[in-house]
Amino acid sequence: MPQDSGTTGRYLVLLCKDRPQDGIRKLSEATGVSIASAASTGQAGRSGALGLHCAIVFEKIGVALLHCAPDRQRLQDIRSLQDNDTILAVEPERTVHAIVGAAADDIDETTVTWGVRAIGADVSAQAGNGVKLAVLDTGIDAGHPDFSGRHIVSRSFVDGQDTHDGNGHGTHCAGIACGPVAPAAAPRYGVAGAAQLFVGKVLGDEGQGGDGGVLEGIDWAIENQCDIVSMSLGSTLAPGQTYSKVFEEVAKRALEAGTVIIAAAGNDSRRPDHIAPVSHPANCPSIVAVAAVDRDLRIAPFSSGGLVPDGGEVDIAAPGVRILSAWPGEQRYNTISGTSMATPFVAGVAALHAGGQGGPRGPALLQRLLQSVTRLDLPERDAGAGLVKAP
Repeated sequence: MPQDSGTTGRYLVLLCKDRPQDGIRKLSEATGVSIASAASTGQAGRSGALGLHCAIVFEKIGVALLHCAPDRQRLQDIRSLQDNDTILAVEPERTVHAIVGAAADDIDETTVTWGVRAIGADVSAQAGNGVKLAVLDTGIDAGHPDFSGRHIVSRSFVDGQDTHDGNGHGTHCAGIACGPVAPAAAPRYGVAGAAQLFVGKVLGDEGQGGDGGVLEGIDWAIENQCDIVSMSLGSTLAPGQTYSKVFEEVAKRALEAGTVIIAAAGNDSRRPDHIAPVSHPANCPSIVAVAAVDRDLRIAPFSSGGLVPDGGEVDIAAPGVRILSAWPGEQRYNTISGTSMATPFVAGVAALHAGGQGGPRGPALLQRLLQSVTRLDLPERDAGAGLVKAP
């Protein structure tokens, strides 16, 4: 497993969920490193724990992050345990980044944005009451007028940075998912304004991070019983490259815990000449992969396509071209494009479906989300089941 430009030199180890302590013990014996629990590190997280230990375990999802790169012999020892019933997979940690699109000119959206209107959120009787929605991204500008005074649970998983969004991407995505019905100085741009917002900063202010931080954010979201996790992030895959066994198993375990994970399909296409495969980790079968459409409900030229069977399919589509939402600092609002913008639309609609007494959770919520769509005149390769639709 040599390091390349898309990996960090660290490793992810998937533990058997029924025997995690046996896996930790065998991992320690194989590598000779000390291992800490993320639950015991508090707010310090990986930064504090990995100063004293070479590995940290995210217990809710059953994954260990090896910080100290093992020598070749020890790495071979780890890989030899993959078929064991305690250690299921070992993978290099990838570098992931915010899936950033282009800015756009202003359009006329006097009272509500075109995206909110297209999915029917502006006429929905639901608002996401009683639902916990986590956005894992670059953080949030908690001082933004549309978020100030609102109870937001946040935590940073980026060493040396707090949860403030010095990038803009995270605030924009959080605004789409959970922005208010009546913003301070903009048309309505948010979907599930009554959902409780959890913000995990897993990407730094430069818009980049690693798999380990993303997995720790998922672990944190499950620990806080979040119903939905929105991830507008990923890394590019080569044609035919398969999905991560670690992320797929984590997504399955999240569903069992009642948490649906939704991720951006990617912005690597240059249609019509080139269609790129769905990015990691959205290409995992148990993660909802979201494509982007424009105002005419055509597939966005940058939106990645479902080219790889058994994982790598697009599951659903949402507005992702010229999307207005919140932005940090004095600018307050910005209009940008990307499958990053489409993803929180789907997460927000999932919160609407889950809202209210007796709303579905876990696999039932996933099924409801994918069945309650508007059919589009687009190939399933591009738009999956269709356009996400509010209840």
